[in-house]
Amino acid sequence: MLLYVTVGTNDLARAGAFFDSVLSELGYARRETEDDALGYAHAGDTRCRFWVTRPYDRKPASFGNGVTFALTADSRDAVRRFHAAALAQGGLDEGEPGLRPFHAHFYAAFVRDLDGNKIAAVCEKPE
Repeated sequence: MLLYVTVGTNDLARAGAFFDSVLSELGYARRETEDDALGYAHAGDTRCRFWVTRPYDRKPASFGNGVTFALTADSRDAVRRFHAAALAQGGLDEGEPGLRPFHAHFYAAFVRDLDGNKIAAVCEKPE
C-alpha cells in the first residue's frame, strides 16, 4: 500500500495553482498549505497522500529520470480532463489519453508538471 507521494518544486505558489486545477479532476483537494509544502487528499481520505514540497535539503528541485507515478481515475473522462487541465496549466504532454498495452482496460494519460515531474492518470475500468 502506498502511504504518500512527494514531488519537489522550485516555486510553491506556481505548483499549487497547477496541482489545484489538475488534481481536482481526479477528486483530490488541497487540505494542507504550509510554508514549504502543499498536501492533497482524495475525497473521503482523511490523510494527505500527495505532497508538493520545496526540497528539504534546500537544493533546487529536480525530477528523476525514469520516475513516474500514477493516480487512479474513476473514469476515462476523468483521465481526459486531467490531461486537458495539465496542458491548460502549462504542463507538457508525455502521452495523450488512450489505451496502453499493459492490459485490455489500461486507459492512461501522461504529463509533466511545471517542474518536470512525470505524472499519469489511469482508469482500469472498461468503458
